[in-house]
Amino acid sequence: MTRILILASIFTALLSAQPKTRLEDLHGKTILLFTPHPDDDAFGCAGTLALLAKNGNNIRIVIYTNDDKGSYDPEMTSERLARIRMHEEEDACRILGIPKDHIKWLEYHDGMLEYANTRDLVEEVTGIIRKIRPEVVLSIDPGTEYVRWHKTDHRMAANNTIDAIRAAEWHLYFPNQQLHEGLEPWLVPQEYYYYVTEKEANYWVNIDSVVEKKVDALMAHVSQWEPSIHHYRPDWDPATLEKTKAEYRSHITKKDGHYVEALRTSTGFNQE
Repeated sequence: MTRILILASIFTALLSAQPKTRLEDLHGKTILLFTPHPDDDAFGCAGTLALLAKNGNNIRIVIYTNDDKGSYDPEMTSERLARIRMHEEEDACRILGIPKDHIKWLEYHDGMLEYANTRDLVEEVTGIIRKIRPEVVLSIDPGTEYVRWHKTDHRMAANNTIDAIRAAEWHLYFPNQQLHEGLEPWLVPQEYYYYVTEKEANYWVNIDSVVEKKVDALMAHVSQWEPSIHHYRPDWDPATLEKTKAEYRSHITKKDGHYVEALRTSTGFNQE
């Protein structure tokens, strides 16, 4: 009997996690996305973002790090790379329909997020959630196999974001925000997590109509691809660009013959 009750509870939780309105069909909502680096949002859910922007949603992007380390070019400096990555993110967002003033940089150094003061980081992100008051939060999945074995910025950003989502709804977490800034508690109604494997996903967005926007947004991150990652150049050789686009298209997830982005969705946090 106990086993039946447990299974029924799990089934009920799975049903309740499914949104009443599909994410890609939302109009006029506030969407808040957290990403460890510029480009992770494009790799993870650029197609979904393009659909949300097309529907007139207010999309806000928070980037934890300035991504100032990921270059093999011996002549590159951290300061220069941070500027490059900032402009590339702005270009990618423009392609998706997101204005650059909707991007917020927390400006931690690449690879160093793990060493930030964890309490301060949770408080900072809790304040952002309370200020923006989003109907939807998008972030890296803290439990996926991909993230657990990926670099530290991804794990830290994922766990910090979910901790801040939890803290944001309770007024006794960081009460100074309410007292000094007038930031009221906020319960995030729906959460979607990207960078999930196929077996972990419970939600798929059809991106057939915007797949080229996703590809173009990724190509805007010129310094992340060959040959620029080894010897930086600010633009693409046309032949290399078309080859890279074709190779990337072949790796985009497909489901039932359609291009899709795999997500995991949930409501609230685990109270058990």
